[in-house]
Amino acid sequence: MSAFFLYMIVGDLTKYLDDWAPPGAAWEKDNVGLQIGSRRQKIKNIMLCLELNDEVLKEALQKNCNFIFTHHPLIFKPIKKLDTENNSLAELIEKLFKHKISVYSAHTNFDSIKDGVSFELAKVLKLKNIRFLENEENNQFKVVTFIPTASLDKISKAIFSAGGGIIGEYENCSFRSSGEGTFKGSAKSNPQVGKKNYFENVNEIRLEVIVDSWKLNKVISAILKTHPYEEPAYDIYPLKNKNVNYGAGAIGELEKEMDENKFLSYVSKSLRTKALKYCEGKGKAVKKVAVCGGSGSELLVKTISEGADAFVTADIKYHTYQDAERKILLIDAGHYETEIVSLKAAQQAINNFIPKSSGIKVLKYSGSTNPVKFYKQ
Repeated sequence: MSAFFLYMIVGDLTKYLDDWAPPGAAWEKDNVGLQIGSRRQKIKNIMLCLELNDEVLKEALQKNCNFIFTHHPLIFKPIKKLDTENNSLAELIEKLFKHKISVYSAHTNFDSIKDGVSFELAKVLKLKNIRFLENEENNQFKVVTFIPTASLDKISKAIFSAGGGIIGEYENCSFRSSGEGTFKGSAKSNPQVGKKNYFENVNEIRLEVIVDSWKLNKVISAILKTHPYEEPAYDIYPLKNKNVNYGAGAIGELEKEMDENKFLSYVSKSLRTKALKYCEGKGKAVKKVAVCGGSGSELLVKTISEGADAFVTADIKYHTYQDAERKILLIDAGHYETEIVSLKAAQQAINNFIPKSSGIKVLKYSGSTNPVKFYKQ
């Protein structure tokens, strides 16, 4: 986005957000991206919240926000009816359309990126050397194409611009090897190199890149658009590699180790919650800590195998505590409490994109949308 732009439209921001937390990285049954609104609408101010309800909408209107970013999707299950008298969701949707407010959701795709939900939780606990607890796998391809030497730079740049060749903190990653290509065009062909009906030998470069599954079509289109051959050759290989750029949960180390009781107090203060559910761990000092914002019980076995002393997550079932007891300090710090901290990352990401000249404010909802209350006798 140019610094000379005096305004921004919804389509500009959603395109950026889709690159920041790719919808393709979300759980296949999730519903992410622009949920309500027009991509042509000008943005006034932006409201961030964990989930959208009437109170969030009220504050958004008060602060002149017409774009709302949520973590939990407003529309998750298929809507069968929009009966505004008997359905609170339908009534809320009606209000959003009435006030011309756009809603965008980044859910499991926000969970799976670096500096996403779990990474932000790890930062709140001041962990060091943060990495994914479990990297995603089976969502990458290797794309191989064969290019005449003179066209190598043009085609490789197009592939990189389409998102190919990203490995961890490195871009424009590829492998190149020289060889000889052969072909013979038919009478109906229109070869850019050589002549039809003649057997041709051409010096070519074999170019290999890794591509995330949701970028595959765009990379192939880039090859077809820039390649000089009438019928470019390319191969697509599915990979079982672990994707270093996407994953679930996070793991790191505390600056200084602390005993289990002190760590429980530390988590409570850091996440501003006075209620923690937990089971006792090995009884030794806590140093290596795993986290997963929201529901992360399915990562327990992985967490133990990684040698973590404690695991902070939410929505833990009774029998999961039994599985963890005396093996790891397992802490349920609350779904809301372990995810609300992630809005800081979203706020920073959006502020990094918005031109200062636009005057757009990125605000976090000042209240709480947590439906869980604690009874004190």
